[in-house]
Amino acid sequence: MTRADAGIITVNPTTGEELGFYPYTPAQGIDQVLSTAAASQWPRSSVENRVAAISRLGEALLKRREALATLITLEMGKPIRQARAEIDKCVTACRYYAQELPDILRPESFEVDGDRAVVQVRPIGVVFAILPWNYPWWQVIRAMLPAIAAGNTIVLKHAESVTGSAMAIADLFQETFGPDVLQTVVVDAPTASDIIGDSRVAAVTFTGSDRVGALVAARAGAALKKCVLELGGSDPFIVLSDADVPAAAAAAVTSRFLNNGQSCIAAKRIIVHRDVRDAFVEALVPRVHKLAVGDPAEETTDVGPLARHDLRDSLREQRFQAMAAGSRVLAEVQAPESSRGAWFSPAILEVEGNNSVLLSDETFGPLGALTTGTDDDELIAIANSSRYGLSSSLWSTDGDHAASVSARIDAGAVFVNTISATDPRLPTGGVKASGYGRELGKWGVYELANLQALRIRKP
Repeated sequence: MTRADAGIITVNPTTGEELGFYPYTPAQGIDQVLSTAAASQWPRSSVENRVAAISRLGEALLKRREALATLITLEMGKPIRQARAEIDKCVTACRYYAQELPDILRPESFEVDGDRAVVQVRPIGVVFAILPWNYPWWQVIRAMLPAIAAGNTIVLKHAESVTGSAMAIADLFQETFGPDVLQTVVVDAPTASDIIGDSRVAAVTFTGSDRVGALVAARAGAALKKCVLELGGSDPFIVLSDADVPAAAAAAVTSRFLNNGQSCIAAKRIIVHRDVRDAFVEALVPRVHKLAVGDPAEETTDVGPLARHDLRDSLREQRFQAMAAGSRVLAEVQAPESSRGAWFSPAILEVEGNNSVLLSDETFGPLGALTTGTDDDELIAIANSSRYGLSSSLWSTDGDHAASVSARIDAGAVFVNTISATDPRLPTGGVKASGYGRELGKWGVYELANLQALRIRKP
């Protein structure tokens, strides 16, 4: 048996060097984790205890900010400044829930035909979380902190390439919440499927591709388990004829290339009104050329490597298909030449027609597509033509115009005159092939909770 057969090998995508080896959790270990999670006293904890634990987590994240950010950069190539920002965002979420949880969990009382009625937020049990690598800490906090706040316990299967971060997550949760609130398992896909079907698991949450999400949903559905899915997107960035063009161009570059282009809510399809196309491109191109591409450990780096070599290869194939279909390069920055790193040269391509792979499929990396439309109807038609519907960004200086157009976008969120971003105060989630269910805010707490109705009639 090789090491790869017995566990997971993590690799630094900047250099191609091996970082660590993590053996698979044995069957008896998985059984112990599930039993411990199911027997936890956390579901019966007071609101005050939950608030205190969440506050401890936020403080612990602050204390370990540099070490955790460095590990993120090593394992997935995120530029170090952005890795620190990821930890900071997790701290913000902890502070939000520490402050708002008493109100979120407070029972709602009212009268029903003379009877007293109460709606209570109760936990549902063990949540099995299958989460991705692109935001190793934020994905866990975003998806699981609301579930933990509701009183649930978590069994985490993190992405293989960030297993070191997964272990750090488990350690920090054990320190701040105790040993049984969030536990990590290292398992392959067939074993994960078995865990979904285990009777001790009450619900499943998954973030990743729609292809794998469909398999997870089918397995969960067969076992009658609640399932929350965030399945990525091909988000439109819509520039109307009355937009602030320089501001929109600057935001498009930020959104498309943040996190090395590996974000579900990045501006993947830049859809520009034909009347402002030339001005937009004129403002966009120099901003792309100014991107600093290189070692993600350097403070000045804007774009590092992709997280894995297979992701780099898939993006190269998408670019090849787009160029073969008539796309042309608007702006490009050369990445370092390396036979070992997962490097890809960031670029924006202008596509010909609406049948490009860059418009139909998700491009998960620093490769953007620009296309144009003649009026609002055509811009919206292009935006809604994708099978995805996660988030979107719309640019207009006319508030009424923006409101009218935004109401026609098929997406879980619309951001007007700003880029798409998750925020602990707002629900996040998608429609169509981007999945279902919501995370964050009070809605994320309720999504994986038993909203128990209690009706009391006087004797």
